[in-house]
Amino acid sequence: ICPHTHDDVGWLKTVDQYFYGLNNTIQQAHVALILDNVLNELQDPYTTHNRTFLYVEMKFFSKWYSALPSAQQKSLQDLIKKEQFSFANGGWCMHDEAATHYMGMIDQTTLGHQFLLKELGVVPKVGWQIDPFGHSATQGGLLTSSVGFDALYFGRIHYVDLQNRQTAAECEGLWKSAPDNSSVFGD
Repeated sequence: ICPHTHDDVGWLKTVDQYFYGLNNTIQQAHVALILDNVLNELQDPYTTHNRTFLYVEMKFFSKWYSALPSAQQKSLQDLIKKEQFSFANGGWCMHDEAATHYMGMIDQTTLGHQFLLKELGVVPKVGWQIDPFGHSATQGGLLTSSVGFDALYFGRIHYVDLQNRQTAAECEGLWKSAPDNSSVFGD
């Protein structure tokens, strides 16, 4: 189980509406409050030894982190060092794969990774695509092992493909997206 949140960057509401919990007639979402509560819970001295949290969208995280008092930034940095608070994907947002131009995917991933490296010295090791509509060769060929990911997890798969994989007990696999059929994780 991976305690996490996936907060869409501008899907139904503006970034600020999501971040500050505004216009909840469209959707209930208050990203800053989620992150505040996560930080408070992970700092709880009676439970911190066994709680973790995984975050994905750097647009929201950067906005929240920049507004934290320095003492809370330091506390968060300590949680990151202890691997209680960690990052997956690390892009500015969790991009779609099916309809997005590859340059947009690369640019937003680069922006998020640069923020994490500069501010926290962190490079995400895991890809986390739980909300794309389709998958692309760009993700498999350029934005997985080429950005340092050891693994890629995704949440949407055609139901027939999933049934076949479950029946054959083959739910794990290597993504072969290169023209020479080589694996994005090496052979």
